[in-house]
Parts: sequence; C-alpha cells; structure tokens
Amino acid sequence: MSQLPKDPVILLSYVNTQLRDFYPSLEEFCEARDADRAAVEAALALIGYTYDAGKNQFV
Repeated sequence: MSQLPKDPVILLSYVNTQLRDFYPSLEEFCEARDADRAAVEAALALIGYTYDAGKNQFV
C-alpha cells in the first residue's frame, strides 16, 4: 500500500478524510496515491469496515 499508514485504525481515518476532502471515489484515491484498492479494503475489513460507494467512505 504505497505510503499509506500501516495501522488499520489510522488508515481508516486517513482514507475517509482523503475521500471526504479530495476524492470522489475510492478508485480515484487509489489511482492518485498509487495504492492497491484490494489491499486497502482488506486492511480495513480486518477492523470491520467496508467501502460504501454511496457515502464515499468506509463504514
């Protein structure tokens, strides 16, 4: 996952903030940050979060 936080709770906060402030979708965030979408989703699934495209955040 490129230079993203490794701790899942910090990653959750970081990704949701980025999605809220800068990116209209998880796909665009991952492309811009050169991040593996599946790896981001898997890391956040470990703490019970999934991506909600309608809300554009992990819930």
